[in-house]
Amino acid sequence: MEPRSVLSRPTLVLNQAWRAIHTVSVRHALRLLVNDAAKAVVPESYEVHGWESWFELSVSDGEPCVRTVRLRIRAPEVIVLVGYTGAPRTSAAFTRRNLFRRDANTCQYCGTRPHLAELSIDHVVPRSLGGRSSWENCVLSCKQCNHRKRNRTPAQAGMQLSRRPEKPRWSPLVEAPCETTRSRWARFLNGHHQDAGHAANGNGGGNGHAHADGHERAHHGDVERRARA
Repeated sequence: MEPRSVLSRPTLVLNQAWRAIHTVSVRHALRLLVNDAAKAVVPESYEVHGWESWFELSVSDGEPCVRTVRLRIRAPEVIVLVGYTGAPRTSAAFTRRNLFRRDANTCQYCGTRPHLAELSIDHVVPRSLGGRSSWENCVLSCKQCNHRKRNRTPAQAGMQLSRRPEKPRWSPLVEAPCETTRSRWARFLNGHHQDAGHAANGNGGGNGHAHADGHERAHHGDVERRARA
């Protein structure tokens, strides 16, 4: 597997209470580890590692890893933030990227999947008619359908949406790159890991498996800034 693709893979992020809150790239997850803003979790055993013990772990054949001149470093699948107890976001932010994701890069009128450059965001009810920029009023449209619809509603243009546009509710699970990772992430989304998380919280240290102890009360913005340091 190419290093670039490994660094772009999603890593599940847990807060200090071991609740899944969102995902970041492997590249970002490693930055958080290096800056002591997070610990890496081994999904199978719930062992928790700081940076020094993480890069010493052996890498199994076929396991995603980041290669350096001298080392092969395991790509963290799950990390737990140090000192952050915020709750997970329950709904997706209305952004261009998320709209493309919701509509699966597909024109919502004719169902084609052209090149991304050929897709645009269409207001179902045009803004000139009072339509808002919202999940319920915006869809992807190919150039042909956009030209045909113009500044009209679908009914006025004699067109029909393939489905009703709605606000999505993402789960971190849907971003898992393969079924193996999905199954490993699932245990952190169904609550079965909570006892392990509490045990790790009480462990303190030992053999490089110490869980984040929470003495540092940095909020999420601090964590992000430290990751960019």
